[in-house]
Amino acid sequence: MLTISRTLSLPESELVERFLRADGPGGQHVNRTESAVELRFDVAHSPTLPEAVRERLLARRDRRLTDDGVLVIQGRRFLRPGAQSR
Repeated sequence: MLTISRTLSLPESELVERFLRADGPGGQHVNRTESAVELRFDVAHSPTLPEAVRERLLARRDRRLTDDGVLVIQGRRFLRPGAQSR
């Protein structure tokens, strides 16, 4: 369960996470380490999301929201050279 606020929590079954290779600097681990994550949540078809919240989210012009109403958040992490040896 992902708690958004005191009144709203999303079940993990409605979240889709995918691990992928981050672009950018990578040194020896480039193209071998899946160091990025993509989280997807179907705002348009979620049975858990209150209708008022759904309408507010879909009305936003957010580049993370697909035409199908899926919210896509990507996270990447880059390490500085030598940071792994600490």
